[in-house]
Amino acid sequence: MIKDLINIELKDLPIEGLDIHIIKKYVIKTAAQESFIVNNFSILLIKSGKFKIQFKEITQELTARDLMIIPKNSFCTLLEVHDKLQLFLISFTLDFAFKNCLKKELVESIYFLIAKSTMRIKLEEKDFLVLSLIYKLIHLVVKDIEQKVFDTELQRISFNLFLYELRLIYTKYSNDLVQNFSRKESLTMEFLTVVTIHCIKQHSVKFYAGSLFVTSGYLNKVVKQITGRTAKKIIGDAIIIEARNLLEDPQTSIADIAEELEFSSVYTFSKFFKKHTSISPSEYRSNSLEKFRHR
Repeated sequence: MIKDLINIELKDLPIEGLDIHIIKKYVIKTAAQESFIVNNFSILLIKSGKFKIQFKEITQELTARDLMIIPKNSFCTLLEVHDKLQLFLISFTLDFAFKNCLKKELVESIYFLIAKSTMRIKLEEKDFLVLSLIYKLIHLVVKDIEQKVFDTELQRISFNLFLYELRLIYTKYSNDLVQNFSRKESLTMEFLTVVTIHCIKQHSVKFYAGSLFVTSGYLNKVVKQITGRTAKKIIGDAIIIEARNLLEDPQTSIADIAEELEFSSVYTFSKFFKKHTSISPSEYRSNSLEKFRHR
């Protein structure tokens, strides 16, 4: 069952790139000792029971309040399940995550997304309860979307809450985590941090490469290797996040937004925005205002 849930195709879903499950009664469908490659970035939260799983040569026994970070391409073997296993599971593509977490206040949650090794964290009761509530919120949002009650803002807020809680968890428990980031992973994290700080004013890969004392070519190569996305694409995603936030304020004109985001003209900004979102800034603003009116 875990194999089927983690490795689900994330394209044809209510929210493309995101899947979530609340398992109240785990049924073993995966054959004992069967190994498989994890296709999606996944995060398990154990509510009750015991769950033994192996990643390469490392065996983890998960119990209540354990949080397990499982990166994409992990080699996994399900070993044993005991007692009444209940768990929360969220899986998503890195593409979906980066489109939602490129903000200064969320940047530390990126550390979980960059790490290539699994992480197990024993949460305190309070942290478990908060995170489990956020899992339930995202689950409800997905159910609403399945029933055609679509609210992109609530989708974004709920996933941002999840990332924000991961950030707090990382900060609180980081001394207990074994961090073996490679030089390339560390450089990528530094790049993402700088992007969230300077993306409003700085749009070129050259600026970020210079600030990190590497060439543009090397930065592009490393970022692509670690995230699967080019440096230019990540900068663009960060700018779009800022643009959406500004467009949701009807008091700020699109011309002022274009100027604040350092575009040479409204036309250039509109062309950039439509390329990344498939709609114009004015259409995005109209859609946002219409949703607000109908609440």
